[in-house]
Amino acid sequence: MNDSIWAYHLTVARFEDRDLTGYTVEAVDGSIGKVDKHSYETGNSWIVVDTGPWIFGREVLLPAGTITRIDTAEEKVHVDRTREQVRNAPEFTPGGRLGDADHHRETGGYWGDTARF
Repeated sequence: MNDSIWAYHLTVARFEDRDLTGYTVEAVDGSIGKVDKHSYETGNSWIVVDTGPWIFGREVLLPAGTITRIDTAEEKVHVDRTREQVRNAPEFTPGGRLGDADHHRETGGYWGDTARF
């Protein structure tokens, strides 16, 4: 797994002072839900996306390295993955999973393996 998947790309403007909760999340081929939680922790940044009814209310953890742009005017987060990749992502269960090292490795490995760049 490439640990840089958990860091923002240098080309992505970050807004550490802004709460992204509720922002729409756009994959390369359409909307995938809304930001439920997020972290700007150095080397471990991520968003949790609530997919709503699209895939039965499932939540998905996306590392910051999948984010290509944050549009504060439209309140949208753009990611460089497809809806299908999100649908096939490891299941995220709210609660203790954010601090779980095994889940972190599994999730980072999945998203690192699906890189589009």
